[in-house]
Amino acid sequence: MYFAALLARTEDGWEASDTELDDVETLSDLADLAREASPDEDTVLVLIEQEDAWFGVVRVDGEEDPRIYVSDAAAAARSSYGEILLTDELLGRDPGDDGDDLDALDALDLDGTEDGESDDDEDDKEGGDGGDTAAGTGEAVPHGPVGDAEVLDDLGVSEKELRSMSGDAVGEIAEALGASEVLETVR
Repeated sequence: MYFAALLARTEDGWEASDTELDDVETLSDLADLAREASPDEDTVLVLIEQEDAWFGVVRVDGEEDPRIYVSDAAAAARSSYGEILLTDELLGRDPGDDGDDLDALDALDLDGTEDGESDDDEDDKEGGDGGDTAAGTGEAVPHGPVGDAEVLDDLGVSEKELRSMSGDAVGEIAEALGASEVLETVR
């Protein structure tokens, strides 16, 4: 179960609206949706959470590039909404690296192991799933937070506070911003 809301800062305070992300396919689409919520180019926050698995904050300030924080990249990678947020840039990947490098292809070992590894590596012995990957990339996604943990610093939510949030993180963020009442109207 997902919950997604837009919080737009206005001169009268925060305004909240729930949002459907079904038509959002890219981070650019999401940023455009956020910009539409604030005709005056004020700060807009897109808050997304999947039960207790992960949450994400996307901050859009006018025409600036969106700033993103995801609480658990590996959990978000298993979610269609999370995949929107987990850009190559956010994960520290070179977006120009499309896998066409012949040296990289030569280094592939098609039996699923890397050179020098046996088929029963430590993950298999422990029953691991071999790691989480971003959709379509086959590249491992880190467990834990990624992105700009200072995304809400100037709004009163420190990096330390953001990193320690879990459970109803969206509610905690709204509370810290003084927007919990407007958020509850859209829940």
